[in-house]
Amino acid sequence: HALFSPSPSCLSLSPQCPPPALHTCQGLAPCLPEEGQVNTSGPRLLLATLHPASGSSTAMDRIFSALLTSLLLLLQSYGVCGAPPQPRGTLCRTKPTDLVFIIDSSRSVRPHEFEKVKVFMSRVIEGLDVGPNSTRVGVINYASAVKNEFSLKTYQTKAGLLQAVRKIEPLSTGTMTGLAIQFAISRAFSDSEGARVRSPNFNKVAIVVTDGRPQDGVQDVSARARAAGIEIFAIGVGRVDMHTLRQIASEPLDDHVDYVESYSVIEKLTHKFQEAFCVVSDLCATGDHDCEQICISTPGAYKCACKEGFTLNNDGKTCSACSGGSGSALDLVFLIDGSKSVRPENFELVKKFINQIVDSLEVSDKQAQVGLVQYSSSVRQEFPLGQFKNKQDIKAAVKKMAYMEKGTMTGQALKYLIDSSFSIVNGARPGVPKVGIVFTDGRSQDYITDAAKKAKDLGFRMFAVGVGNAVEDELREIASEPVAEHYFYTADFRTISKIGKKLQMKICL
Repeated sequence: HALFSPSPSCLSLSPQCPPPALHTCQGLAPCLPEEGQVNTSGPRLLLATLHPASGSSTAMDRIFSALLTSLLLLLQSYGVCGAPPQPRGTLCRTKPTDLVFIIDSSRSVRPHEFEKVKVFMSRVIEGLDVGPNSTRVGVINYASAVKNEFSLKTYQTKAGLLQAVRKIEPLSTGTMTGLAIQFAISRAFSDSEGARVRSPNFNKVAIVVTDGRPQDGVQDVSARARAAGIEIFAIGVGRVDMHTLRQIASEPLDDHVDYVESYSVIEKLTHKFQEAFCVVSDLCATGDHDCEQICISTPGAYKCACKEGFTLNNDGKTCSACSGGSGSALDLVFLIDGSKSVRPENFELVKKFINQIVDSLEVSDKQAQVGLVQYSSSVRQEFPLGQFKNKQDIKAAVKKMAYMEKGTMTGQALKYLIDSSFSIVNGARPGVPKVGIVFTDGRSQDYITDAAKKAKDLGFRMFAVGVGNAVEDELREIASEPVAEHYFYTADFRTISKIGKKLQMKICL
């Protein structure tokens, strides 16, 4: 794994580093002298049109890249700016960026293929520092016409962006790529749509994905975009016209044009684009590791560690939580959405998510007890607290749980949690901390405010986990304070295991 990419995107260095010596700035990442560094001061347009990299680097480029990589490896061996080991999930620090995706949804892109593009966008977004003062994201959807799905100013949180991406629908007409790029120049990157004033402190980037030959010209409009300081990356899929991609993309083409043979493998480009936004990249920062708690970077590799009070397991990656000590007693109840929108295959992933949490517990009469409630149009207790005395029996019961497949009465389920799940008659222990984990994939069909407030007023520690069409405001209403530490959202059921790993660390704190 390369610790540093020689592309201009990865050489976005802080303007606060004074020449001529090598410096470190703000305790974050090594900075190079201003003189001679790659110019990244202008806006950048990232056009993603998937195709094989074309051309070749010059000898000088290769020598420079090798020297730069060696230098960063040396710095890495001493730690970056003396920073402590990064906990799992820490993102690369990114230069503030205005990022616009320009997505081809012409009739040649079938609906299930368009879903793959949305997953790709979501994965890239998940790797960014999103916020009004960091990275802002917009999406342009185009076919014969151009649709502004949302602007750079529309969403200021990652959860909001991911939900908005999930709702995008294909237009299924022609392929006016030039028109879409012109729209990006004239509107998407305008002040009125939330773009920031051109400055060395900001990048402007757009990612455009296409799978065919455009029905209009792209050469002139792409040149105008590049002249405006927009960096263009082109990704092409399948039978895309490679000449068109090269007309669109910025130089060097090796770094700005990519190709994949089908939409089914577009996700493999995710890491490249996540890394492109990093000021400095390493295995821990980019997430290419499986450490449950702490990842420690070493030159070209990494090792895992655990937080104080946790023990590294024999696999060298996971940690034992809630394992011994006077503070380990816990009554934990899962409240699981079994509505029809979840779908059977995803419900199996939810069961794995539950058992992932159970794996981190020490289950016994004196330590952790686990209960499980499923809800849809009604509420069903799968098993109460204390029924099972070890994690093996709990996990077996979870696997046997049948899918209810009806509505979404989250408020009714929260009331059941308060009135029944944490009652002494259902196995709850007086004086033992109570934790509720609410999992949902959509908007509640009933009122949740009173029950959500009462659960927190009673001292229950509430975590809210949302997937797909879950409503962020509802998740925040359910979650305990501080809310940011107690609610989680992902667009894709396949990524809930990442949330599970975060919860393993949090539920016992």
